[in-house]
Amino acid sequence: MTRLSVNINKVALLRNSRGGNLPDVVVFAQTCERFGADGITVHPRPDERHIRKSDVYALRDAISVELNVEGFPSAEYLNLLRQVRPAQATLVPDPPHALTSDHGWQVKEQSAFLYPIVSQLKDWGIRVSIFIDPDPEHVEAAASIGADCVELYTGPYAHDFSQSPEKAIAPYIRAAQKAADLGIRLHAGHDLNLLNLRFLRVNLPHLAEVSIGHALIADALYNGIKETIRLYKQALS
Repeated sequence: MTRLSVNINKVALLRNSRGGNLPDVVVFAQTCERFGADGITVHPRPDERHIRKSDVYALRDAISVELNVEGFPSAEYLNLLRQVRPAQATLVPDPPHALTSDHGWQVKEQSAFLYPIVSQLKDWGIRVSIFIDPDPEHVEAAASIGADCVELYTGPYAHDFSQSPEKAIAPYIRAAQKAADLGIRLHAGHDLNLLNLRFLRVNLPHLAEVSIGHALIADALYNGIKETIRLYKQALS
């Protein structure tokens, strides 16, 4: 079964909009774990507009499932990972003030930058995932620099899904096959929801993990977090 990692950035954004600690992101993460989430994902940004560095430290000590910390590998991000030692780090190429991730690494061209970072994180005992566009060449390049996983950026898939699911999924199938051939772990994330998730899962049989935040948190407003996690895990089964 594909693992579900719940991205809780939007919960932190709601908290920060009023100050104080309501909703409590740690309690929410623990609640997700209790209702079946396989992991918790956070993406702290330099301006701390949602997840704060203090949240990352608190989550490390509060949950039993895997903590996945996404981010651009700046000195500040790497120092946070050195101290927290999460189960997984997902490296994304976002500039500091990007609204959200909207593309993957050009891994071959940026390998000289990424390789020592990947090596350092693995020395710290952290599993490393590289966020990429669905291209077999990027998968191969990520494997060549020692990454443990690739996370396929599924924004284009989600955008094109309603018009032609078969066309939307085609490049992801090719990238996924390359990952299977190389023995590198396959993840996916961005704009996945209950309408497009099942089709992705069926067509990517080696998919190990998805990270979902925005749509899942929105669905929880309607259905409650317990039922929402059940529905997402059902789509991944």
